[in-house]
Amino acid sequence: MKKLKFPSAYTILFGLIILVAGLSWIIPAGQYRMEMNPRLEQEVPVAGTYHTVASNPQGITDIFLAPIDGLWDHKTGEAGAIDVALFILIIGGFLGVTNKTGAIDAGIQRVMLRLKGKEEWMIPILMGLFALGGTIYGMAEESLPFYSLLVPVMMAAGFDPLVAASTVLLGAGIGTLGSTINPFATVIASNAAGIPFTDGIMLRVAMLVSGWLLCVWWVRRYALRIRKDPGLSIVADQADENRRYFLSQQTGESLEFTLKRKIILVLFAVAFVIMIYGVAVQGWWMGEISAMFLAAAILVALVAGMSEETFTTTFIDGARDLLGVALIIGIARGIVVIMDNGMITHTLLNAAEHMVSGLPAVIFINVTWLIEVVLSFLVPSSSGLAVLSMPVLAPLADFTGTGREIVVSAYQSASGLVNLITPTSAVVMGGLAIARVPYVRYLKWVAPLMVILVILNIVLLSVSALL
Repeated sequence: MKKLKFPSAYTILFGLIILVAGLSWIIPAGQYRMEMNPRLEQEVPVAGTYHTVASNPQGITDIFLAPIDGLWDHKTGEAGAIDVALFILIIGGFLGVTNKTGAIDAGIQRVMLRLKGKEEWMIPILMGLFALGGTIYGMAEESLPFYSLLVPVMMAAGFDPLVAASTVLLGAGIGTLGSTINPFATVIASNAAGIPFTDGIMLRVAMLVSGWLLCVWWVRRYALRIRKDPGLSIVADQADENRRYFLSQQTGESLEFTLKRKIILVLFAVAFVIMIYGVAVQGWWMGEISAMFLAAAILVALVAGMSEETFTTTFIDGARDLLGVALIIGIARGIVVIMDNGMITHTLLNAAEHMVSGLPAVIFINVTWLIEVVLSFLVPSSSGLAVLSMPVLAPLADFTGTGREIVVSAYQSASGLVNLITPTSAVVMGGLAIARVPYVRYLKWVAPLMVILVILNIVLLSVSALL
């Protein structure tokens, strides 16, 4: 009897598109009245103004157009996730060119020699850095290049691709869950709720620190276990294939760490420092970041003395390796396209508004958190969810004696938690695809940790509502 194989990420996401399209035939269409919020410079829904509108059920044509419109809206010409997909391809080319020089492999060998017997310390240090990026500026798509970088490092240390993927995904994700000054979550949500973004910051610090400690414990525990017994890895059946794919240039022989390779590694590191500075300080997004990595790839090729033919061939091959990830991003975005075009997003928000009205403080904040969890699956963008839900849900806190800042924290922690696992997130699906970790296996591995984080969030929110 042939063993059943779970479908790929592409099939899972396309199945969700079909499911949401089916719901557009069942859920009534509706919309809130929208008004411009001058502080956000965006239109936001007005609480209490929900009304039904003509339905627009999504059919077969809409289903097949959804991944296309997820990348680029064919009707309006507006960009969807095409900028992120292009960024992924350029990052693939940049990594391909850098790998070709042997600089990364030589650097990995030196790191492993220095950390001999202490490799597991990379986990808390790196997760702390990614968490810092998450809490300061909501590190998300910008984390995708680090998967390709960390997988060979972790494998050389005796771990597996899941250790690398979870270090990035859980690190940046727990930082976003406990955002302190993140302008794309905390600041937008607080503005939409009509409060200073510093209100409730101590609660979010508590979420950040406790969540980081839990995630470090969970990943480190797994890493030490599979280093002792590689057969316990959730991707043990892919071990030989992964070694060929990620460590193809590593022959076991010592690579000479030449001056040229040192310069290339410095350029490699500087590129990421510039990316973080550009996003956090200069307000860069995918266009500027992509251009910077393209320039960095050319600079690396010049330092390495590559011919024009070698450079272009290597760059294209590197981009080809991440083509599947770029496609996943478009399909994931297509789910949101179907929801919005089917006019059911606001209907679901209106149902949430009725659910929390008039509840006692502790029950109110926990039901609000659960609602934000559900909405986060449907609206994976943290800023998009803030603009959609805060103007409606935050004012309801006033009638229960709950501070609006706790509602902001409930939204933020729910969104951050869901974005550690949701298949509608291009970061989750894209990052796991880069690391070649099957989504369902990751889900099974991280499920107990998610339960612990859920309990932690509920306890912290409940205590805050009682104080």
